[in-house]
Amino acid sequence: MRRQGLYIAAAAALAGIAAMVVAGLAGGALREQVIPGLGDAGTLTRWGLPVARFTMEAGGTLTVGVLLGAAVLLPTTRGTLDPQAVRYLRGASWIAAVWAAGAGATLIFTVSDILGVPADRVVSGGELSSYVGQLPQGTALMFVVLIAAMIALLARTEATPGAAAGLLVVSIIALLPPPLTGHSSASPNHELAISALAMHITALAPWVGGLLLLVWHAAHGGDHLGVAAARFSRMALWCYIAVGGSGAANVVSRLPDPSLLYTTDYGRLVLVKVALFTILGIFGYLHRGRTLPALMAHSPKGYARRAVIRPPWAFVRLAGVEVIVMTATLGVAVALARTAPPASTVDEDPVTSVIGFPMPPPITFARLATMWRPDLFFAVLVVVLGGLYAAGVTRLLRRGDAWPVGRTIAWALGLVTIVAVTMTGVATYSPVLFSTHMIQHMVLSMLSPILLVLGAPVTLALRALKPAAIRGDRGPREWLTIILHSRAMRIIGHPATATVIFIGSTYLVYFTPLFGYLMRAHVGHLVMLVHFLVAGSLFFWVLIGVDPTPRKLPYLARMLLLFVTMPFHAFFGLALMNLGRPLALGWYTALRRPWGASILSDQHTGGSIAWAFGEIPTFIVLVAMVFQWFAEDRRLARRLERNADRAEAAQADDELSDYNAYLASLDKRSKESQD
Repeated sequence: MRRQGLYIAAAAALAGIAAMVVAGLAGGALREQVIPGLGDAGTLTRWGLPVARFTMEAGGTLTVGVLLGAAVLLPTTRGTLDPQAVRYLRGASWIAAVWAAGAGATLIFTVSDILGVPADRVVSGGELSSYVGQLPQGTALMFVVLIAAMIALLARTEATPGAAAGLLVVSIIALLPPPLTGHSSASPNHELAISALAMHITALAPWVGGLLLLVWHAAHGGDHLGVAAARFSRMALWCYIAVGGSGAANVVSRLPDPSLLYTTDYGRLVLVKVALFTILGIFGYLHRGRTLPALMAHSPKGYARRAVIRPPWAFVRLAGVEVIVMTATLGVAVALARTAPPASTVDEDPVTSVIGFPMPPPITFARLATMWRPDLFFAVLVVVLGGLYAAGVTRLLRRGDAWPVGRTIAWALGLVTIVAVTMTGVATYSPVLFSTHMIQHMVLSMLSPILLVLGAPVTLALRALKPAAIRGDRGPREWLTIILHSRAMRIIGHPATATVIFIGSTYLVYFTPLFGYLMRAHVGHLVMLVHFLVAGSLFFWVLIGVDPTPRKLPYLARMLLLFVTMPFHAFFGLALMNLGRPLALGWYTALRRPWGASILSDQHTGGSIAWAFGEIPTFIVLVAMVFQWFAEDRRLARRLERNADRAEAAQADDELSDYNAYLASLDKRSKESQD
């Protein structure tokens, strides 16, 4: 059985490399193309770059898969990792080291390919440091090298479920920078391309890596195979849907004309990848319909250490072939990344090349409401948050439990406000007008978070999620509880920390060169908007959150914190209104907006919006705080009355009866003194 696992691993590696070579030759990425007058990097770079890139991507995917198995797929025992999970965590250390080496080789060969010089000259010269420090692609690859090396070190020393889960999250994040600074950042509709590619990688790595780990686990007779396979199957279905949808969106952003699928090398490679993806879907269907039920039928009830009674030959064979097809798909994807997409036949104006769409017409209220520009990231975010919340409420209602309608309305309104500033005309004018960008900022940081926090999503999740089937294991509910009680959450959720993040980050972004740097790329702009939403949610969670918090403040302290914090936003608006120099001057000058007010005048308008907007959230928070205070007093009074009734029925004393007796004694003394 173990020998069969080694055979599958070797066949998968050969299939991936063969598919990469064939696709690279067919697409032209590996064919020698010497242009007169330009330097040639040589054969070593031409072949070494795709091999190094394949090693980097395969190493990253395997690292994610092994960490996924250790942290999620294999059950925990009384809050500790299973011995097999600890061995996988140690194995992730070696795989991450290979990942770091592949990323380092990719960096060297990429510099050699761009400059047209042999790779040995890149290593010995100073070109490497210049590339890393000046170009986003170089910075992204160096980031991967450092993060992969860090994972390799920590995976050898840590042995807790929390550490394994943290390394899993970090490894997925480390996969994103290189592809997001590649072709997608330069495509005509790079907003759609970047969001689609980020979602594609985030869903693809756990799916592919998790299956590789599962096949290895089954071939080596690992424990808890039935549990791990069932958990992976539930995750794989959603990953398959996300990979398919994001891949289609990515193709649309790069190939706007369907005929390019048949007439260009890039399009034909896309069709090959689509065919392989369809085959993988068929394998998944066979697993869910045949091998997985057979595997579970021969598994003991519960989380017994031996997951199956007899060797799962059918599962290993089918999953092994699926792994081979997956690695072949990964090889085609590497070749596709080295193949330039077809150039656009439409003359692209400078504004489109910068922001991804032409300069909009002069701004009006009607255009703000009608010029919709859907953003894939926020569209998926709103759909996922709304769907999960609706599923939680539905589960409670079916169980016969009540859930306040007001919380559901607040959550829905919070999602509506996100849509209103990220997918309407506000999003269209936000890159070209600072005032419109400030509307986005104020709504995402000071209005949407209030409504979302009042929706009490964590409380809903704790009530709707079922506990783990076996005591000591960690399901979604247990992970959520652990996160709420973690040391990191106690630090981040402290009122002082939340206030500093909420206020300090605003001044840091706008009164340093960071704002201009973030505006130059869609990823930076997206990170900025997400940060505003998260920072606002954290602050208002401390103030008016219905969900449990690490440190509960008295209501008087909450009001004091609110009145101390809001003036800082007013000062921020006044500072923008009186600032004599434009922020991100290079960005707004490059756009050459032909209409509207000047850059500085529009910035002053944005400052006035920031100054005036603070009244709205302050009023909403005060109203919510008063109602919460009143409701808590009523609950306290009812609890005291119930305690008094129970004490009276049991002829026992409690705090209220003691207090009444004390008042009666005072009255008696007063009467005696009068007599």
